[in-house]
Amino acid sequence: MNMENEYGNIKINDDVIAVCAAKAALETEGVASLASGITTAITGNILGKSPDARGVKVGISDNRISIDLFVIVEYGIKIPSVAWKLQGNIKKELESLTGMAVENIDVHIQGINFEK
Repeated sequence: MNMENEYGNIKINDDVIAVCAAKAALETEGVASLASGITTAITGNILGKSPDARGVKVGISDNRISIDLFVIVEYGIKIPSVAWKLQGNIKKELESLTGMAVENIDVHIQGINFEK
């Protein structure tokens, strides 16, 4: 992401946005962990992406952020309720940190954690 003002350019790497989204997701009640798919594992190992951003895919177009989030939820929670909280928490966090609009956050439930 690249922004310009009268003093110069501001560049925010997609990995920074992913880490911020991951942090907001993990702070959401009912989320056990983020799930890393095969593509996340490959990009992490080969391209050296941060493990803190696993389970988060970032897309930026016209200074608007799109997120795909892959999560494991706790057993016994209402999944739609957790997904809505995730979307709200991540949107609030990213918009306040980056100043960019969040266009969409797609939540993909990858599993359920039965351990307490």
